[in-house]
Amino acid sequence: MRLCDVTLREAVQLSDRGYTVDQRVAAGEALDRLDLSFVQAGFPAVDETEREVTATLTNRLDAEVVAIARGVESDVTAALETGADVVELFVPVSDKQLEHVVGTSREAMYETAGERITQIREGGAQPHLTLMDGFRTDERAVASAFERFDCPIVVADTVGARTPSYVAGYLRTLADLGVDLSRAGVHFHDDLGCATANALVAAQTGVDRIDVSVASLGERAGNPATEEVVTAIVQEGGDPEVQTEQLIPTAESVLDALGESVDARKPVLGREVTTHESGIHTDAMLTDPSTFEPFDPATFGGQRRLVFGAGTGRGAARKLLSRVGGEATDERVETLLDRLAAEGPVELEGALSLAEGV
Repeated sequence: MRLCDVTLREAVQLSDRGYTVDQRVAAGEALDRLDLSFVQAGFPAVDETEREVTATLTNRLDAEVVAIARGVESDVTAALETGADVVELFVPVSDKQLEHVVGTSREAMYETAGERITQIREGGAQPHLTLMDGFRTDERAVASAFERFDCPIVVADTVGARTPSYVAGYLRTLADLGVDLSRAGVHFHDDLGCATANALVAAQTGVDRIDVSVASLGERAGNPATEEVVTAIVQEGGDPEVQTEQLIPTAESVLDALGESVDARKPVLGREVTTHESGIHTDAMLTDPSTFEPFDPATFGGQRRLVFGAGTGRGAARKLLSRVGGEATDERVETLLDRLAAEGPVELEGALSLAEGV
């Protein structure tokens, strides 16, 4: 399974966002620490910023750099001129989008796609094809694209309308129709809050590529979060084929480069996710942290925070005293609890310092 990080291209589609070339290049260089298979850099036909970002990252990253293009000759030319490793063509395929976006038939759209794929190959890049609104398109129409085009094909849930059970059923139907899912990729949006779950279901079903975005940065509700997908795959015993120990530091570097932040409760990245203050929790976690956490933050380059204060119980106080070599008498426990209540909340190091002074 391969991951394609789309942060650099999707984040600019958020409303009221504008990033400089330097910001996006810095974010792209940070992403490269993960050893991702692909980094989708930009849409070169749009403007000079997109072209400069894509060309610069193509020269600097170890990951294969992806430029996107519509089924228009000039779009593909602009993408090829950046030197991108992959030019990813995106074409509408659902009845609604064929009628209201391009005003043409699916057959005509596929003919155009074939011409552009030939242009990409002749231009020296690898062609990929994204089927816009693919998950709202009849499975037979999507399967016919796999029969027709000899290149990786991404099926997109462009409007974020699908749920995990639907995605699993849809992909199984494609497989039943003869589609080799190892040639398939998926692209999801989080409008129903299902993007990460959809990505994980698709991975379990056997697709080769999953599009992800740091902190879900992307159009509207965003995309499957890079950090969530990687962490969940590892927790299930899988291999996301990235440098997992770089995950959290890399995500933080990307956010810093783009001037973005996340809510304290954001899964994986949020400060509160790895912070524990409840007396029952901290007591147990002083012995075995996995008692109250789904993953060890250190596995992904993060850090847990145990916080002690007025809510700390006697069990935790005894363990703190034991850690500093003190006898956990009732009197010393009460004294430590009083000091924690008065001077807390404090993290583990501070709590141990207070225990030493009891």
